[in-house]
Parts: sequence; structure tokens; C-alpha cells
Amino acid sequence: MKSRRSLNASLTALLLGMVCCPNLAVSDETWRIETQEEWTSGLESSSELKLKDGQAVPTAKLATLKSELKTFPTKRSAKSIVVTQSADWLNWEPAGNLGPVNLGDAPVMLSLGPDNYWMFGRYGNGRNRKDRSKQAPFQPEPATLDGFEMPLMTTPFANQYDAPGGKKKRLGGYHAWQSRDMVHWVHHGPITESFAKWMTTAEFADGKAYFYYDFPNDQDPHVYVDDDLFDGVPGENKGMAYDDPTHGSDCAIIRDLDGQFHLILEDWSPINAQTHAWDSPLAVHAVSPDGLQDFKALSPPIDERTKPTGEIGTFKHPHWLKENPERFKTNVAKYEIHKPEQNAYGDWAAISIGGQYYLFCDYDPADSKSMSVGWFTSKSIDEPFTWCGNIGKGHPDPDIMFAEGKFYLATQQAMDFVSDGPWVDGVQIRVGVDVDQDQSIDQWTEWTTIKESYDHVPGFAKQVSRTPAELDLSRLPEGFGYQFEIKIEDTTENDSKPVLDSVELMFD
Repeated sequence: MKSRRSLNASLTALLLGMVCCPNLAVSDETWRIETQEEWTSGLESSSELKLKDGQAVPTAKLATLKSELKTFPTKRSAKSIVVTQSADWLNWEPAGNLGPVNLGDAPVMLSLGPDNYWMFGRYGNGRNRKDRSKQAPFQPEPATLDGFEMPLMTTPFANQYDAPGGKKKRLGGYHAWQSRDMVHWVHHGPITESFAKWMTTAEFADGKAYFYYDFPNDQDPHVYVDDDLFDGVPGENKGMAYDDPTHGSDCAIIRDLDGQFHLILEDWSPINAQTHAWDSPLAVHAVSPDGLQDFKALSPPIDERTKPTGEIGTFKHPHWLKENPERFKTNVAKYEIHKPEQNAYGDWAAISIGGQYYLFCDYDPADSKSMSVGWFTSKSIDEPFTWCGNIGKGHPDPDIMFAEGKFYLATQQAMDFVSDGPWVDGVQIRVGVDVDQDQSIDQWTEWTTIKESYDHVPGFAKQVSRTPAELDLSRLPEGFGYQFEIKIEDTTENDSKPVLDSVELMFD
């Protein structure tokens, strides 16, 4: 049994630790600044910076901050410091038209690992339609291209070649193009038939591609499964994957790291979709173990509805009765009228970066006059998503892919976009240590530029790994206190800037 003196000494040490480190218990292994309160109490000084909604936001091209000196009753050894930024992902730049010039309709993309990138669309003159009626007939010639062992032929299109599958008969549906560098493209031919021309999204699992299409348009996701993307022949049509109780579809599909397939669909029940670019303020989330059947509806990931009135309106869709009269006996849809007028979103696309999920979409504002690409984010696919921002002009029908160390955002408009990722460059950091317990820093690290990096997750097309923005502190001596300083420089010409979300200093 301990003596009363030793117990008192232990209690004194514990209380001293609580006083010296009010936000960090003695047994904790991290010092984390994340909440609004922690940012407010954790800084000694700052310049050109405001603290808002739990983030440190620069208000000028150059901003600085200096933390308080965090002290401890006994020496500690620092391991590393990690900085995270806002998840809003505003760091996008115009990129012209991505992919093959003759890829038509809404693009769909899959990244199957380094140097293995795919785009899918209808075969035609594409988004940059040109009059070729007066041109001389094109004569294809044999060609070679790094990374492609099959015989290739030249085409009338720049940086594009036909593989043997690309010479197969067109079927009126979507086609496949493959690239090793996002510049040169090899056409491998049809992947769906004409009745499956409303392709919306794709996934990849266990060596097989899953191609989802609406049948009829804006209804009931169906799916092909294709284990050979090179043969110019559609895979096996598995039929309806999800019997959608709402109208809308235009779904996205994404597998989580456990292999579950998640569908995100439009729900037109609260809006006259005909007058809102066939989009909606409400989305459906459904999950399946295999992506083929047994989808279970979950809570809506997006719900931007205004106030319901209880009144019911109707509108017509031009394709339902024509394309699938056996299932649809009318083109008329009912919806509940909401007021005031609502923003609408749809044509969903999904990606995950280090567990942070993003949904890209059409953004059709309430006035329906200026459509663009919009996106939402969430820390979990099973939680509500929050609005981030928008970019571009026109009806986009977007898709998103990680390739060549960057993120490519493709649309059916003349302008696409590229980004290095959610991280915005321009963050430098240094960390100091108080070795002799005199409440001042005895040794600083060098100023170091930090940033996140991203990579493919093997076996997943839409899951991207994230290496945090981290500074190794193992060379610092042990000390009784630690402090950090950060310099922030906004070097971008777009709407993004380095907004700090959290700082975490970890100890051994």
C-alpha cells in the first residue's frame, strides 16, 4: 500500500498536469486542435487569419499562426505533427475536353490502377462535333503504342487508335476507350446494346466491370457484368438491379472498403423534374452486397427540400411508355409541391479519398438558369452529405476519376476540369521544444512545406488512399513543452485557399 505522502505526491502531479495541459490529459498521446473552442484557446497569435466554424481561414494571400506553448510535468518525445484542411475541394482548374474527341453523351469513367484508365460513352463525333462531309475518306494504317500489345489501327481522331474490339459492329449503346496516360486512347468497342444507351455509372470488382444503365430513361438501375473489356462484345445483362420506388435514377455506384455496393439515385417525389433539368433536391441511398440485387434503401444522403404544401402536381416524361410499355403504362409522374422553389441536383457520381466521400452532380439552382457541376461531401457514406461548391456552365452529367496522380472531372460539356486533390498547396510548418522547462523554445525544426498525397487502392476503382500532410518530429529532443508555427500562402488562381481544419501533434 502506498503511503499518504506518495498518494499526495501523485495527486499533485495529476493536478499539475491538468493545469498545464487543460486540453490534454497526461495519459493522452496527442495534442489536437479541431473545434472552434480548441482553435480559439490554442493560439498564442495570428495574422490575416479568422477562426470560423472550427477552421482557421486565411483572409489574405499570406497568413500566419502561432500556437500556445503546450507544457507537461514530465518530458515527452514528439513523434509527428499532422495538418488537415477543409474537405470542400475547391481546387479545380479547367482542362478542355478530357478523353477521346469522339466520345459522346454523358461520360462514365473507371480507374483500374496505375496506367489503366477507362472512359465510356457513345461512339460518334463527340463533344466537339465537326463537319467531316467534305474530307477525303480516311485510310487506317497499322500503329503501335506504348503499353498496348494488341494490333492497333490509326483513326481520323487525334491520339486515338482502334484495337480489334474497336472494329466490331456498333450496337447503339456505350463503347469503351482505354488509356495509359490520359492523352492517347485505344477504342475497344461496344460494352452495351441500344436499349442500354442510358448508361449512368460503372464499378469494378474481382476482375469484372459493372455497367449500370436506366431502363427506361430515368428509371430502375439495370446492370451488365463484363469480364472482358477488350473483346468489343457486351457482357452479361443481369437486368434490373434495383426496383426504384421513386422516379429519377441517374444513379452513381461506389463500393466501400468492405466491398458493399452503394447506389445514389435521384428521387423526383418532391419536385417537378421536367422544369428542373430532370433533377431533384432529394436523393436515395441503397446498398447491396453484390451490386446485382437485394439493394436495401437507407437514409437520404442529400435532402435539400423546402416546405411541403400537401398539394400534388404532375409532369410527363418522354421516354417511359415508349421504351418500356410492359412496365410503364403512362408517362405521367406525380410529385408533392414544395415552396419556395428548390435547388435541384442529379446525375450523380461518387469517389472516396481516404474515407472522405464525395458526390458530384448536376447543380440546377432554383432559378434554373445557370446549371453547373456541384458536389457534396461526408466523412461516411452512411451519413448526410454537405454542400461544397460548384464549377463550370451547362448541363454536366459529370463523372470523376483518379488517374496519373490527379483527379479528372469529366462532363458532357465542352469544358472538363482537373485537380491535384482536396489539399491546397501553400502550407509551411515548424515545431519547437522546451527542453529545460523554462517556458520558452530551445530548439525549432526547419520550416518545412507539407502536403497530402494520394494513390490507388488495389482492387478498387473509386477508393483513393490519402497520405496525410505530416512532419516527422523524431529528431527533436524530449521536452517539457511544444509549440508550432504555420505559414499559409494562397498561390492558386481558383476559389480554393489553404483552410486549416485541424492540427494534431502526436507523442511516443
